[in-house]
Amino acid sequence: MRLQKAPIEEESFIALVRLCEFRRGRKEGRYVYQLVLESLLSPLSLRLGNALLSMFVRFGDVGSAWNVFGRMGERNLFSWNVLVGGYAKGGFFDDALCLYHRMLWIGIRPDVYTFPCILRSCGGAQDIVRARELHAHVIRFGFESEVDVVNALITMYVKCGEVAMAGKLFDTMFIRDTISWNAMISGFFENGDCLRGLKLFFKMRELSINPDLMTMTSVISACCLLADNRLGREIHGYVMRTELANDVSVSNSLIELYSSVGQWKEAEKLFSGMESRDIVSWTALISCYEDNSLPEKALETYLNMEVVEGIVADEITIASVLSACASLRNLDIGVKLHKLATRTGLASYTIVANSLIDMYSKCNSIDKALDVFHQIPEKNVVSWTSIIDGLRINNQCIEALSFFWQMIRTTKPNSVTLVSALGACARIGALMCGKEIHAHVLKAGTGFDGFLPNAILDMYVRCGRMRPALHQFNLNKTDVGAWNILLRGYARRGQGAWAMELYRRMLNSHIVPDDITFVSLLCACSRSGMVTAGLELFNSIKTRRSGNPNLKHYACIVDLLGRAGELERAYEFIMNMPIQPDQAVWGALLNACRLHRHVQLGELAAHNIFNLGAGSIGYYVLLCNLYSDSGKWDQVIKVREKMKEAGLVLDPGCSWVEAKGKVHAFLTGDNCHHPQAKDINVVLEGFYEKMKEAGHDGQDCGCIDDEADRSKAEMFCGHSERQAIAFGLINTAPGLPIWVTKNLYMCRSCHSLVKFISKVVRREISVRDTEEFHHFKDGECSCGDESYWEEINNKR
Repeated sequence: MRLQKAPIEEESFIALVRLCEFRRGRKEGRYVYQLVLESLLSPLSLRLGNALLSMFVRFGDVGSAWNVFGRMGERNLFSWNVLVGGYAKGGFFDDALCLYHRMLWIGIRPDVYTFPCILRSCGGAQDIVRARELHAHVIRFGFESEVDVVNALITMYVKCGEVAMAGKLFDTMFIRDTISWNAMISGFFENGDCLRGLKLFFKMRELSINPDLMTMTSVISACCLLADNRLGREIHGYVMRTELANDVSVSNSLIELYSSVGQWKEAEKLFSGMESRDIVSWTALISCYEDNSLPEKALETYLNMEVVEGIVADEITIASVLSACASLRNLDIGVKLHKLATRTGLASYTIVANSLIDMYSKCNSIDKALDVFHQIPEKNVVSWTSIIDGLRINNQCIEALSFFWQMIRTTKPNSVTLVSALGACARIGALMCGKEIHAHVLKAGTGFDGFLPNAILDMYVRCGRMRPALHQFNLNKTDVGAWNILLRGYARRGQGAWAMELYRRMLNSHIVPDDITFVSLLCACSRSGMVTAGLELFNSIKTRRSGNPNLKHYACIVDLLGRAGELERAYEFIMNMPIQPDQAVWGALLNACRLHRHVQLGELAAHNIFNLGAGSIGYYVLLCNLYSDSGKWDQVIKVREKMKEAGLVLDPGCSWVEAKGKVHAFLTGDNCHHPQAKDINVVLEGFYEKMKEAGHDGQDCGCIDDEADRSKAEMFCGHSERQAIAFGLINTAPGLPIWVTKNLYMCRSCHSLVKFISKVVRREISVRDTEEFHHFKDGECSCGDESYWEEINNKR
């Protein structure tokens, strides 16, 4: 007809529009609409206009629908209902409500089809004032007995949080259908009242009303929220006796249920017995494995889905698999998933981008994580939290805090964000920044949310401020985690007596200690030389907890005996352990051998560590220290070569100091780039000269002549705390304490230098290295020169 230039009648256009709507032909529908505009004179007739309205609303194109509505010369109630329904379906709730009021204003009376759409819009907008107004409209126009309208009223009140009003409507209904029951049951669940929702479900069954698919998926979801394994099994048994037993969506919900209660084998069995599976089924099982700490099985399932079944992953699947990659630190598969997501357009989904940030961060590829973050057009709170925590775990805490302050200008942080930011403050000793975040928490009224109270406590403890830490602790005494954090703080300071006193208070307060409690106490005893108390505490674990000590407790006892110089006894203790020792147990012995220069036993400990698998870089560092302290530099070279072969790289030495509310970082060998580098070097050279005049040898002055000693110091210490302390002396008022945090151990040379500086300047200096707090005052250190005493005696 177009080729012959024959005129097309309106009825033909109406038929074409309905065909396009039926076949979901978006492209063809827009083409037909364009032909209509070219062929027919405006305005559009009622029948053609309604047909076009219906088509565009079905396509979700409310913009074109509004254009059609504006071109219509005449409109009836159907026209208004279709457009109101289109806005409601598209989530444009305010527009739908405004359109409804405009309809009333021009005198169009709503019908039974108008109210369900407009009531759902009001529920979506969660506007209780309008909700009551619309309820009055329902009564005024006489639809309060229509089941569909009352069902929509129930749903509206539920969405607005008015469950009591929804319940009154439900109770007064003369006729109820399955939708009525579903609306009320799911309403209880959505508002956190799972028990009342389940009771209503059981009442529904008592009245012999058969639940449908919507009912069962809601009930199973409630069991997930309650984490009720027994009830979940009963629901599963009921489903198996109904026609829903083979429904894919019900089976998917049951997999999620078993995952939530830790029954991954049941979920696996259910998945294997499914006659048909969709992408949601596979994703549910992958998420089940990941949630139950089985990332290897999650990856294996994904590969089976992709390779064997040929199912293309969606955004939820990719996000779940990326989470497994993050747990396994599997960068290779993570990168392949990133490429797949980019190729399929799924990388634009925020949930995928957030998972990529987390995966790259945990695989130590923070630069790629930052690239992903900057490409997200609309960042949500999870995006910000992921990058802040990623920077924190990659030792870029100053950058993490910078991102946090950027975030709060546009996005409200949640409790997880605040915990990550406080963790960054704790790691680098950023007290003032931590206090600002604490003030933000108090102002927002979230000071008791989740782990936040303990994160605030941990920040003060790790920053060395015990007075505000104790104040924070007194606000949360009922949580065993708070007691553990305080105990760990005393342990790091070597204050064993204080830790044991706190433990007695804990028992008197009827707080039940857990595994972490005893680890902290044993560490405190170890650092304080309280061997007898530590052994008695270890023997009491069985009676206190009605269980056996775990590997961490055994490692603490090895450390306790080893630090006290009882190396042979520590070795015998390991040999008599009822369970197989792990790397941490042998690592405790290796550290003790380092302290006491027992090379042969240390080599035996290292041999056992590396036989158990590739150890962390810390064990290589301990072995290098053992060899270097014993003058075996040829062995140090061999160990460093093994480290290179294993791809292990030691982080460069870095120290942080806070001055005037700002944290400054000093990297090993990078002090020349600091604006005050010259002043810092002048201050340090002055101390070196004074030390020489006082009779200290060159090593303690930092002018290390021996190449081997210099190599050891640069590798395992870096001397970065020297620059930080000098900077603190220059930029803080005389007499104020200086607090420094560093990421490596403090070497003997730096320890002696800081002792000397504290005596000369008469200022307290605290250095928190990777193992403990060193509090220097009047030329003495709180550690009692532990780890350094033997070397000092050898010098004498």
